[in-house]
Amino acid sequence: MQEEYVKEKKIVEKTEMEKEIELIKTIIKTREELKRDNCNFEYAQEELVDYYVYQIKANQAKLDYLIKIAKLKGIQVDMINDKKFKFDEEEAV
Repeated sequence: MQEEYVKEKKIVEKTEMEKEIELIKTIIKTREELKRDNCNFEYAQEELVDYYVYQIKANQAKLDYLIKIAKLKGIQVDMINDKKFKFDEEEAV
């Protein structure tokens, strides 16, 4: 006799606001990663040059996609900057 799988935790669907906040946080995080990769690229030597070129291209493509999604949802860049300021304050507390 086989045992049936029993779900331990109910999966809760996120609200639209939670999805938008997560999207904004991801955009901010990706922007920061892109800045860091560009800075590291400036000082990279030998094989690391190729690595940072790849990272920059990947993060730029990701950022372009996320911004496209944000625009489709009606989120403006100013809103993202406002949220960044708000998230930074909350994380500092």
